Amino acid sequence: MKKTLPALLTIVVICAAAILSGCGTNKTVQANTGSPNLDSASAPVAGVIPIERKNLSQNLTVSAELVPFQQIDIYAKEAGYVKSISVDYGTRVRKGQIMAVLEIPELQAQLKQDEAVINNQTDQVTHAEHELSRIQATHRVQHLQYERLAGVAKSQPGLVAQQEVDDAQGKDLAAEAQVEAANANLQAIRNELLGAQAKKEHDKVLLDYSIITAPFAGVVTERYANLGTLMQAGTNSSTQALPLVRLSQDDLFRLVIPVAEGYVRYVHIGDPVSVSVPSLGRTIPGKVARFSTDVNESTRTMHTEVDVPNPNHVLIPGMYADATILLQRANRVLTIPLQAVNHDADQDTADLVDSTGHVQIRKIKLGLETPGEAEVISGLEPGDLVIVSDRSGIKAGELVKPQRVQQVQYPGEKE
Repeated sequence: MKKTLPALLTIVVICAAAILSGCGTNKTVQANTGSPNLDSASAPVAGVIPIERKNLSQNLTVSAELVPFQQIDIYAKEAGYVKSISVDYGTRVRKGQIMAVLEIPELQAQLKQDEAVINNQTDQVTHAEHELSRIQATHRVQHLQYERLAGVAKSQPGLVAQQEVDDAQGKDLAAEAQVEAANANLQAIRNELLGAQAKKEHDKVLLDYSIITAPFAGVVTERYANLGTLMQAGTNSSTQALPLVRLSQDDLFRLVIPVAEGYVRYVHIGDPVSVSVPSLGRTIPGKVARFSTDVNESTRTMHTEVDVPNPNHVLIPGMYADATILLQRANRVLTIPLQAVNHDADQDTADLVDSTGHVQIRKIKLGLETPGEAEVISGLEPGDLVIVSDRSGIKAGELVKPQRVQQVQYPGEKE
């Protein structure tokens, strides 16, 4: 019994020591493992977005008014009264279709007078031709008589008096002069006839202007005259002529876009343009058709026109549309939100969170920029977490708690 008691005491002491030793070890592990948990819990939260590859495009969007490809006011070429008018607001016409007919009594009377003058001149030409034939016949007789007398006087001197030869020669020359005069008279009368015929053709052309036709296919957007209206000649600058109608070509529209000087180098003939018409809720494809190739000194923009087809006539002149031109495109490039970029004096940087949760500051080089993102040429890799939240209190090497946030999508950015 005495031997048993010391043995029991020894066992109790050993167990107590073991228990105390175990308790001390547990406290040390908790202290070592608990310290990081406390640091991570107190670390500030940083909103991050991963670097990804995307398609970027830089667009230029301008609001402008749709105007007809052609639009003209149609005037009368000659003054006259509206005898008939077959078009009104909204009437569609074909090229060459008659829209109105004017009554011009003065020209109609002038044509009758021209015809009478032509008839008279024709009679005079006939008379002059007959007269010329008579005079030519007389000249032939006189010339023949002179040649006979001259031949006899030469072959048989003294047989014919020289006076007779001289008289015959004089008559021959006189007859020849009459032929020349008759020829000149005939030519003058013929010229007068040609003048009368030309005047008739001129007056006929003027009378043809009384029939007013459409110079191109389109729609009548204004009508200024009615039956009986006296239309003044549009060519007379001394009178204030009123147009008959206004005609617009509406199967094709022009959209005028002022392109800023900085974007001029990106615009080319044939570039596709997306034309959005808010009032119709429709988007219509168009193309850059022409531009001025110079920059306006006052606005520093280049006049650029987009042709917008309108085969179904859904567009109406005067509607507003938003035209979007694709300036640049980059496919499958690394992108970074612009809100994650720090713009220093001469170097762009980005704050990112590494795999240990610490902040790093990277120098980056940017390429194509859109309203919300930019192409990363160098400095970042796919999957890097860049900080997009407030970075004013964050320093390099600081431990943060990264939290992914949703990126805002802007026009021109596609996954």
